[in-house]
Amino acid sequence: MRSWPTPDVPRIDGPSVPLALFDTADEAIRPVGTFGADGTAGLYVCGITPYDSTHLGHAATYLTFDIIHRVLLDNGHPVHYVQNITDVDDPLFERAERDGVDWRELGESQVDLFRSDMEQLSVIPPRDYIGAMESVDEVIALVQRLLDNGSAYIVDDPEHPDVYASIAATEQFGYESNYDRATMERFFAERGGDPDRPGKRDPLDALIWRARREGEPSWDSPFGPGRPGWHIECSAIAVNRIGDYFSIQGGGSDLIFPHHEFSAAHAEAGCGIERMAGHYVHSGMIGLDGVKMSKSLGNLVFVSKLTDAGYDPSAIRLALLDSHYRADRDFSDEILTDAVGRLDAWRVALRTPGTLAGAQALVQEIRTHLASDLDTPGALADVDTWAREYRGENEAGAGELVSTALDALLGVRL
Repeated sequence: MRSWPTPDVPRIDGPSVPLALFDTADEAIRPVGTFGADGTAGLYVCGITPYDSTHLGHAATYLTFDIIHRVLLDNGHPVHYVQNITDVDDPLFERAERDGVDWRELGESQVDLFRSDMEQLSVIPPRDYIGAMESVDEVIALVQRLLDNGSAYIVDDPEHPDVYASIAATEQFGYESNYDRATMERFFAERGGDPDRPGKRDPLDALIWRARREGEPSWDSPFGPGRPGWHIECSAIAVNRIGDYFSIQGGGSDLIFPHHEFSAAHAEAGCGIERMAGHYVHSGMIGLDGVKMSKSLGNLVFVSKLTDAGYDPSAIRLALLDSHYRADRDFSDEILTDAVGRLDAWRVALRTPGTLAGAQALVQEIRTHLASDLDTPGALADVDTWAREYRGENEAGAGELVSTALDALLGVRL
């Protein structure tokens, strides 16, 4: 699938600072590693189900991993970034039926809008941007491998012989989320699982191939016509592009379980490995005026609406980077207004940038904050201090260095 244009990410002078991130599985901040032979970092981030516009919850997640991408580039690591699009899924079918449109047309229109939003926000695109429909053959191959090695089974249901992956297929199941059984059961039921499906060996076993139902798209396979399950889609797309062990798997915190737990387990069972990613990284949820944003509440703020209203994409980035990425955080008109004011203040300060030594010190402070589990609030506060205080006599190169660094590291254009 076509991605979106790549923004220019300039190189900046000075020593980079190695990146350390909080790993959900180990519950600790650790240096990022698991690089390829040429130093490449593999980054897999779960994409959208394209049945609605890009809201600020989406944007916050993709900005988190965009900053990670930028810091890795600053560290000298090429990044093999992969992102999926779940363009075959129940919410898409349900929204299309509600609106009286073809589900394919709805999906294509929302993917187009997502591309536009990401381009506006200067998000570096994935090298591989893959739809579920594009990866069906890969999913079929992985499902077959899991059936062959006993990690999956077909339920005894002549009408709908669905295929499920067993949670007993990997000894380490549960290591990524660290949730107890009761929490897993609750989230599984709330987040698309089917614990009461007759014929399952364990209520938590995850669907990996949904046998054909009337009115649903389906593809032929050795185990009958049907379509991919949600979790195994990401497993297949990731291992077929960046390998069965890579640097970072990421997404919103609502994906920790079941989605990321199972996508890792399917890959691990299929490839015979103990751990799919060196880091599992998750961003917090975004609320509006103190209430979590959700489609059901109708309180979503869309990126396209803000840019159409004339808000500078760099101000939107600053509004979302003002709080730590792992925190559940709020958005409001006041926060956006403050971000606009911050951006204006930085631009004014850039007219009298001061000394080159001061600019170099600022860049290293930004690098240090970002390398420490993406401390964007600290980085922004240091730029505020630089902009507010006396910066010394203006020297050649100072303004260009600050402007280049903010663009390269934060994606903020002055």
